[in-house]
Amino acid sequence: MSIWDEIKSSFRLGSNLTRLIYINIGVFIVFALLRVLLFLTASPTGWITGFMAVPANLQLLMIHPWTMVTYMFYHEDFLHILFNLLWLYWFGQLFLQFFAQRQLTWVYLLGGISGALLYILAFNLMPPFKGYAELSLALGASASVLAVVIAVSTLQPNFTVYLLFLGAVRLKYLALATVVIDIVSIPVSNAGGHIAHLGGALFGFLYVVMLRKGTDLARPFYYLASIKFPKRNRMKVTYRTHNADYDYNYRKAQKQKQIDDILDKIARSGYSSLTKEEKEILFKANDRNIN
Repeated sequence: MSIWDEIKSSFRLGSNLTRLIYINIGVFIVFALLRVLLFLTASPTGWITGFMAVPANLQLLMIHPWTMVTYMFYHEDFLHILFNLLWLYWFGQLFLQFFAQRQLTWVYLLGGISGALLYILAFNLMPPFKGYAELSLALGASASVLAVVIAVSTLQPNFTVYLLFLGAVRLKYLALATVVIDIVSIPVSNAGGHIAHLGGALFGFLYVVMLRKGTDLARPFYYLASIKFPKRNRMKVTYRTHNADYDYNYRKAQKQKQIDDILDKIARSGYSSLTKEEKEILFKANDRNIN
């Protein structure tokens, strides 16, 4: 398989965490190359950020409503995307130990939207930001990532992680420190970014609080995402090639790894620790005699 085929296969068969990371990287590369092309042709580049970042200006937001989603996948600086994706990778893996795949996707998306909403409200209603809403834009995955961080920290506050130079730290202290830093940084620099972070953190916290009460805030979106639109009937001929065999074996290996991970989780924490999705996967595997 070519590198591109491997990337496509990894995206198609990987976890939702893998897909979120790939989308962020893909968007970054595409727009970085576009900026280079525009620069070399002496064309303006400022419109790119205006097209992708979410504005605080309500009139501009009405013209660019898609930015409520696109901003959380758009980064201009390499270090910005690097640190965001490192946090997403570390805490995304931890998140998936306690939540289902689709919950990660919707906590990321809804956390990002919550961050954008709080940012827009603050810049339009709070006196210190009066006049800045006309020009202010927000971009980056930080609010979405912080929603994931706070969600898993709220669910498992005493879970211990090991940090370089700090050693063992419980998630509740790490989450608290992150939120406090964002709060005290508002008057110092990047106020809009820190406010958006707090919006994402608030959603992550409320998501778990409501989940404990039996309400999944993302449930309506599960239904919307499951709607399948009718397709036109077309004759399709499939040719089985060596690559198809490779894909089949790869999918089978990935499925077996998923089953092994679930069995390991049962060994560590018992059957009751499984998510509903994991129980369904295990049931289907037993029913089909996968080995």
